[in-house]
Amino acid sequence: MRQSLVSRILAGTALVLLLGVAQTSVALAAAAAGKTEEAESFDLTAVDSFAGAYLAARTAEADRDYGNAVRFYRKALELAPNELELQQRLMITLLMNGEFDEGAKIARTLEKDPAVERVTSVTLAFQAIRDGDYDDALTSLKYQGPNDLDRLMNQLLVAWANFGNGKSKEALALVKDLDGPGWYDIFRNYNLGIMAAAAGDIDTARSALTDTITDRNGGATAPDTFARAVMALATLEAGAGNKQKALDALSAGDEMITNYAPFNALRQAIEAGKTVEPAVKTAAQGAAGVLFSIGGALNREGAEDTVMLYLQLSRALDKDAADTLILLGGIAEKAEQPEKAIAFYRDVPAASPMRRISELQLGLTLALTGKVDEARKHLQALIASDPQDIRSYLAYGSVLSDAKDYAAMAENYDRAVEIIGARPVRNHWSVFFQRGIAYERLKKWDKAEPDFNKALELNPEQPQVLNYLGYSWVDMNRNLQQGLEMIKKAVELRPDDGYIVDSLGWAYYRLGRFDEAVVELERAIELKAGDATINDHLGDAYWRVGRKLEATYQWKRALASEPEETEVPKIQAKIDKGLPPLEADAAKIEPKPADAPKKDDKKT
Repeated sequence: MRQSLVSRILAGTALVLLLGVAQTSVALAAAAAGKTEEAESFDLTAVDSFAGAYLAARTAEADRDYGNAVRFYRKALELAPNELELQQRLMITLLMNGEFDEGAKIARTLEKDPAVERVTSVTLAFQAIRDGDYDDALTSLKYQGPNDLDRLMNQLLVAWANFGNGKSKEALALVKDLDGPGWYDIFRNYNLGIMAAAAGDIDTARSALTDTITDRNGGATAPDTFARAVMALATLEAGAGNKQKALDALSAGDEMITNYAPFNALRQAIEAGKTVEPAVKTAAQGAAGVLFSIGGALNREGAEDTVMLYLQLSRALDKDAADTLILLGGIAEKAEQPEKAIAFYRDVPAASPMRRISELQLGLTLALTGKVDEARKHLQALIASDPQDIRSYLAYGSVLSDAKDYAAMAENYDRAVEIIGARPVRNHWSVFFQRGIAYERLKKWDKAEPDFNKALELNPEQPQVLNYLGYSWVDMNRNLQQGLEMIKKAVELRPDDGYIVDSLGWAYYRLGRFDEAVVELERAIELKAGDATINDHLGDAYWRVGRKLEATYQWKRALASEPEETEVPKIQAKIDKGLPPLEADAAKIEPKPADAPKKDDKKT
């Protein structure tokens, strides 16, 4: 459901199209200089030509290295100051790099340029709202086009500008009258609710926010907006003295987003009788929330640049919004920019209920940069500060797993299990699963197996656990039929996971069902190309069905895909000599479980 709705929202969005501003004349100029974009690499300190600067900027922008993209677009503009496309690209990369004021200066010079009108109008409106010049903001917000998303965004921003101008009745009417496709509902109701709350209209706020959190389809499409609505309603009810209604709102949120730290923190504050302040009090915060909500709804693979632009614009008006900073950190991580992610996580305000989430992500990201000792100390301190928070053990265990310190990993999860106590709940399955992995890697199967079984007892449909336990049994020649059925079930639950499909193929191989193994392993390699273990497995299966030339090719690909060091001599031996006859093949190959936990599986 979410994918189809998001696709409809994203399709044809003007700001999306602007991120691919036509480059024809600039590209032709670069081509005339004898350069090609695809094969060029740059010494970033020695670019002294227009073509070199332009191509360096494009390369940096493609890598989402917006800081260097800004540098080289500026250099290119020094050499070709009249190139309009360069001015457009520089403005956009400045905004995406968080340099709002510099981007706004260029937006002012380009405000009459139809190619970037949507970017310039929103940027200039945001600058005016930030500066309290609401009439100027309204002058910029004149969109009359047919695009549904741009109409939604424009009218909501117009409403917030009117709210800032002291015209709360007119502003609320603009939001109420917003007419569009069904996916408008969650955005309209949320903005109506928080605006009414800020205006002191409690009844309208309560009704609109209740409509928001009961819109499950909308919540699935825009989970970040849903979460904000839950907290806004809980805060509203707590402020009105309705403690139980506030807690009920949070419970409704729990049904949609389980174990969400900000919900838990707000619940603790309300139960303790503390005063909780609404997150949105001003027009600037409300306008920032419009772009945050849309950016969060669009946050998926392939839309990162659009989301980055929306979130950075949102941050210009509400720099301390914790959920915005955490989303920006996640995008930076996906772009393999851990240092930038760390900076975003560190900017989350200390008093925010999302601070602990940012601290956990910070620890994981420090490890990604090679600062493993610092990451370990950071996460150990988080555990010490709140030993009851199971997420801290999972984050620390992730770092220990990546470092292959399985003894410390097992000890960490032993402590977590002690904290959980005698009555674990469904959400605790991952603790037992991870402890089982630690013991399995320590070759303590007598301790690992009960943990895998406990994880399945808590979450019987969990494909990772089904795959890992089933694979382990088959690989050890135990419970073969039950293990095979577990892996088949895991494949049914996650049919497009190359690692799990590989496990099924390898299970067939271990059972001597080589033709079936080939079918599944060929599918696995299509789903997860370039994985050394899967190539190695497919090579073995090809050999057993007589396709020896193809087997050698797969083994060579496995070597080229950087397998674990212990596997290199084994694969090389197969390339040199092939596999021994079946009757002599007593030694096991010892492949790693194909669905061994990856970092993405352990994020908190």
